[in-house]
Amino acid sequence: MASTNDLKNGLVLKLDGGQLWSVVEFQHVKPGKGPAFVRTKLKNVLSGKVVDKTFNAGVKVETATIDKRDMQFSYMDGDYFVFMDMETYDQLHVDRKAVGDAANFLIEGFTATVAQHEGEVLFVELPAAVELTIQETEPGVQGDRSTGGTKPATLETGHQIQVPLFITTGEKIKVDTRDSGYLGRVNS
Repeated sequence: MASTNDLKNGLVLKLDGGQLWSVVEFQHVKPGKGPAFVRTKLKNVLSGKVVDKTFNAGVKVETATIDKRDMQFSYMDGDYFVFMDMETYDQLHVDRKAVGDAANFLIEGFTATVAQHEGEVLFVELPAAVELTIQETEPGVQGDRSTGGTKPATLETGHQIQVPLFITTGEKIKVDTRDSGYLGRVNS
């Protein structure tokens, strides 16, 4: 249990019958007239839904303990992603639903943050940018555009993104894991 005065970004609360909500932003408000309150923006940990919620100042709220660990992706086992805890070498089978969009950027050996609550995997978080190799892309033709153009390219994970025309098959590039955006070439 914590007071609304103890709220901070990233804190996970247990509200509405056990649902987990992460504090995205909060603001303590002391109006000239009336009691103080705390205005928050909360994100549902499982669904990603964002809501605004207001609490009276000093009210007790139930907090949840989220265990975040860096784990290495080992291999696929059917519909499950197998991660290895680098400290204990225990293997954890994670359902595709919990991995979400991170599946588009996972290759063997990548390190990801796996968040668990009471033994249940909530989500898998990757760094903001990862380095991947272009598996296949069409050659860019000089002169077929008026400004810098893009073309589709397939990454080594099978995920398709848009890259500039000068990128060729076999090149290593940096990709933004939040929006699948091309960030640049990786110098060898």
